[in-house]
Amino acid sequence: MSGEAIRHVDAQRDEPAAAPATILPPPSPEVPVAAVPVPGGTVPPEPPALGAMAILRIGGFLVLYLNAAAVFIGVMAQAIARGWLALELTGSNAALGGILLAFGVALLLATPWGGVAADRLPKRLVLQLSVLLLAVSSAGIGLAVVFDVIAYWMLLVASVLQAVGFALFGPARMAFLAELVPRGSLPQAVSLLLVNAEVNRVVGPALAGVVIGAVAWGIEAIFLFSAVLALVGVLLTAALPAGLPGEPSGRSPLGELADGVRYVRRHRELNALVWCGIGVTMMGMPYLAFMPTIASDLFGLGSAGYGVLSATSAVGGVAAGLFLGRRGSWVRRRRVFVAAGAAFGLAVCTLAIAPTASVAVVVLLAVGAAMLAFQTSNQSQLLDLADPEYHGRVQGLVMLSFGAFGIAALPLGLLADLIGLRWTLGGMGAGVIAVVALYAVAGRRRSVMAHR
Repeated sequence: MSGEAIRHVDAQRDEPAAAPATILPPPSPEVPVAAVPVPGGTVPPEPPALGAMAILRIGGFLVLYLNAAAVFIGVMAQAIARGWLALELTGSNAALGGILLAFGVALLLATPWGGVAADRLPKRLVLQLSVLLLAVSSAGIGLAVVFDVIAYWMLLVASVLQAVGFALFGPARMAFLAELVPRGSLPQAVSLLLVNAEVNRVVGPALAGVVIGAVAWGIEAIFLFSAVLALVGVLLTAALPAGLPGEPSGRSPLGELADGVRYVRRHRELNALVWCGIGVTMMGMPYLAFMPTIASDLFGLGSAGYGVLSATSAVGGVAAGLFLGRRGSWVRRRRVFVAAGAAFGLAVCTLAIAPTASVAVVVLLAVGAAMLAFQTSNQSQLLDLADPEYHGRVQGLVMLSFGAFGIAALPLGLLADLIGLRWTLGGMGAGVIAVVALYAVAGRRRSVMAHR
């Protein structure tokens, strides 16, 4: 090889080697995925929603479902027996209001603490304690009737114990869903639990009415049967997982409660959902307390007609739960929430002007359907938006509305005596529409501010 050729090869050897070319894959087209807004930011897209039967095949959820069925059928049955017993003991309609007031005040005071317990204790333990309280209150009244020592004050005490039991049961049950069911299937799971309650709102009172009317010892049988069902519910909870408690924070229970309130206030959408739910329930749900008067005074129906009207509302709720529990994006659930709330208010207004019992039956179907759709979308959004460690306290704040509903029924009843039941129902429906409209307008404003 010549010297020039050798120098040429050496020069090539001394040059830095070129980096190998990197072959990049072609960019894949981005598919927009609707993200669910949460207080902490944006979460991954939801997994495909499960159908109702698939959710019921989840072992933990099935146990929770059967537990709720055992509890609610007993509670709804003894509500009829308790009212009948109070009337027998006192002969006073005010005594019936006193029982409802005792329940409402106790529930209002105890529910926030139930939310704290659901967040800081194993949820299975909270459920077991709550159902045991329900069993003790039912068994106590049943045995007092058997031994003929029953007194009206015992019914008040039992109402307070039941309220405390529900204050523990409600937040723990709903908070448990987030651990048992995939997030994308929460609306269907909430709907199934609400349908469960609506079905038992029909079956429980019907069962109580038949037993009380058929046998002389029907009242005590209903209370003792409710206690047995509650004990069955306690046994069922043994098959549940423990339920993850939150990390210890070092704060007192009062500090935990205050922290939950501050958490909701910090996050505008959570705050709006909670207050809208409380407002709609307080303004609209007392129609249930007026059902005996609606049946007798407005339409001249007896006890059988009262039963038909009450069952009709529950049937509407069951139908809504079966057909409106499908998967939807966060935006769709928000639209259902607003539409269902407005429809509920409009239906209550329509009930106020219903000319006949036949028209009232149709209207009550719409009332029950709209209310259950509203509750389903409200609960599922709250579970979606809240951080898991706050699920119990958020649900506890929502359940305040049911205690407030018991309290609101009394002044609304006085108003109905003063201006008439139809005018009162019309005002209640208008109030519901106003609350939902305020939420919708404020929500649009929040969306505009978020996009700036």
